[in-house]
Amino acid sequence: MSAHNPHEPRLSYEAFAKTAAYAALLALGKSVDESGLEKPLTEIAKLRASQINGCAFCIQYHLTVARRLAVPAEKLDLVAAWREAGVFTPRELAALAWTEALTLTAGGPPSDADYAALLEVFSAEEAMHLTVAIGTINQWNRIAVALRFAPPLARAA
Repeated sequence: MSAHNPHEPRLSYEAFAKTAAYAALLALGKSVDESGLEKPLTEIAKLRASQINGCAFCIQYHLTVARRLAVPAEKLDLVAAWREAGVFTPRELAALAWTEALTLTAGGPPSDADYAALLEVFSAEEAMHLTVAIGTINQWNRIAVALRFAPPLARAA
């Protein structure tokens, strides 16, 4: 029996990029990008969900995108400890809280209090688009982890 490399992709990102599923996920992302939500904010949320889900591919990808958007390094460095960091805006804090509520669902669905807190700084339409962004990154995370996409260390985001 041969040794199995637990880091070897089960399917390459490049192969996945040729599928209709990939196109559908991109379309969801594009809808959020076109919604008017701040791209740096959605990248921070995507980074946090990817950290929670242990998706190296998506962590690296969204760090690259966030850096290109000039998200301050101190924010990127502290996303994992966002509650204690003291560097995030009220909108970013609300987005990060909502990201965790939607990503850590084993304890149950987000509460009405979670949603009410989100609506203190986001309109209902913005909250919907943020929810789509978070749902989409969670789907990307699950696909990338299951198929073991290699982190895009040198790939342009």
